[in-house]
Amino acid sequence: MIPNDIDPQSGCRLPLPRREALDEVGQRIFDRAVDPKGGTIRGLRGPGGIQLHSPRYGELAGPLNRYLRFEAGFSGRVRELAILVTARACDSQFEWAAHEPAALKEGVPAAAIDVVKHGKPVTGLEEADAVVIEFGRETLEARKVTPGTYARALAQFGERMLVDLVALMGNYAATAAMLTAFDMQLDADQPPLLPPRR
Repeated sequence: MIPNDIDPQSGCRLPLPRREALDEVGQRIFDRAVDPKGGTIRGLRGPGGIQLHSPRYGELAGPLNRYLRFEAGFSGRVRELAILVTARACDSQFEWAAHEPAALKEGVPAAAIDVVKHGKPVTGLEEADAVVIEFGRETLEARKVTPGTYARALAQFGERMLVDLVALMGNYAATAAMLTAFDMQLDADQPPLLPPRR
């Protein structure tokens, strides 16, 4: 049942932005978001559309998101696994639904996705995947990274990439907060993929 305050076109509490109502900066961001060759995963239906209600924020957020996702040097596997860990920590159905298929496409093993989705131990996973999961869980859920986990993450990524990994997770936690505040709904044909926490 969709709540009464949800716009049927945008799927959230805010209407879809109209290009003609935006300033020059907003129109550039709008055009990028809907570009089939390089736009956002969901176009205007999701965080891209929400951000356009504050074009200056969108202008600043776009390059940071691009750097963290594509220029920081993470493999697609590490990037998407870190995003899934964040989506699970924030219980973000929309973020998870957008990134689980991307994670599979980037080679994240189904077993690792299952561990994140269901909050299972990382036993049996490759060390690189286990480190991302445990570091993300401690950072975002426990809010305390143990010395052992920190040492493993530092050995895996080095100082610069570890800072960028935390920034990537923080960036997607901020996106999850936007999706929560504006009650972003899944598409009608998209079943929820995240089960309730045990």
